[in-house]
Order: sequence, then C-alpha cells, then structure tokens
Amino acid sequence: MPSGHHTTFDGRARLRAASIHLVLSVLVAVLTALLVFELWYPYPYREISGGRELFQLVVSVDIVLGPLLTFAVFNPGKGLDLLKRDLVVIVLVQLAGLAYGLWTVHLARPVHMVFEYDRFRVVHQVDIPPELASRVPAGMQLAPPGGPTVIALRPFRNAREESDFTMAALNGLPLAARTELWEPYGVARGEVLKAARPIIQLEQRFPQRAAEIEAVLRRTGHDAAHAAYLPLVARSARAWTVLLDAGTADPIGYLPLDSF
Repeated sequence: MPSGHHTTFDGRARLRAASIHLVLSVLVAVLTALLVFELWYPYPYREISGGRELFQLVVSVDIVLGPLLTFAVFNPGKGLDLLKRDLVVIVLVQLAGLAYGLWTVHLARPVHMVFEYDRFRVVHQVDIPPELASRVPAGMQLAPPGGPTVIALRPFRNAREESDFTMAALNGLPLAARTELWEPYGVARGEVLKAARPIIQLEQRFPQRAAEIEAVLRRTGHDAAHAAYLPLVARSARAWTVLLDAGTADPIGYLPLDSF
C-alpha cells in the first residue's frame, strides 16, 4: 500500500512539474513570436516567405521537448540538489534548441523586397552569396535589423553585364540577390510606375477576385483609378501581387494572387 501511494504521488508531482514547465515554455514561445512576426517576418512576409511554418516547427518541437523531459526525470525522491541539476540541464538543452531554431529562422528571414525591372522579388539573407556581401552600395544595408525594406535594381551598365547576370539568374542566382545592382527605391520610382499595370486589368483578369481587390484598396484609402500592381516572386509556392500607389509607387497592399 505505501508503494502504491508513493507511485500516485510521484505521478502527480511529475505531471505538475511538467505542466509548470509547459506554461513557461508557451510564455517564452509567445515572446519569441513577437520578435519573429513583428520584426523579422511582418505581414505579408510571414505568408510569402514561409516564416510561419518554419517558426511553428521550431517552437512546437521546443515546447514539447522541455515538458516531456521534465516529466521523465522529475522525482522528488532524488533530493533537491540532484533535481535542480536535472532541471537545469533540461532548460539548457531546451534553450540551446530554441537558440539554434531562431538562428535558422533569422538566416532565412526576408531582408528586402526588390523591384526587379518588371516585378518584385523578396530576397532572403540565405539567397545572397557570401562573396556578394561586401558589394552592397554605400548607404544601404545587407540585412536591416529593423526588418525587410523596399529597394530596387539599377539599370545594367552594359550589354555584357546584362548577359552575364541574366545567365547567372537562369542558373539560380536571382538578379535581386546581386547586391552590386541594388539602389534605393526612391531612385527607381519612375521605372516602377512605367512597369506597373492598371488595377482595372487585374480586375478584368480575375473578375471573381474583384471584390477582394477593391476591399484591399479601400483599407488603404485608395481606389482602382489611383492604384496599380506588379507581380511578386516569393519563396512560397503561391504567387503574390503587390498593389501600388499610382502616384508615388509606394506599396500599399498585397494579395495572394498570381498576376504574371
């Protein structure tokens, strides 16, 4: 009988300890989510760049790992010193896993949305070859700490450069990832507006999505007459569309719509 009583107590103690650990793990996950989704992957990048899926994988493993290990090793009969040591090791393992996962999410994060002559493309830090990191133009940043920014590509200097860079793009290095081509978005606003297409064309191509397009425009204080669009190349399988102010070329909205 005493043995059975001890087993019941031990099981309840383990469950309580694991539950406390789970609550603390969820709290850490919520704080981490604020960092990831407010800074590294703000909308629409959490959808476009797959940030949500990557974060969920990292955090779900971490949340499950810690409480399970606590449930497995927690035993008040071990003595306080041994119990503290076990719990410290578990927390360190859990934090190491979270740190590695966050580092992976950080490296995969979007750094710029780039106007690529006739479209936009989201560039992620891992897309940029290390040897190109030193070729970022003065006054621009490879990976802004405050989250992704909108930039553009300068015109090709000559036919040779265009040919070489285009061939490299066909072999997997996007033009938008070539840092030596980067220039501030403000310099290219005229080119953006030349390439942009009237919203009416988008609504004619996708009449079943016209109400959705109009709703996005209304939320930004625009109408079809004062807006334009360009397609957006992203990491995810779904193609997107960027809605632009027809006067300033500023991005004003995004739609999960293939407008190529």
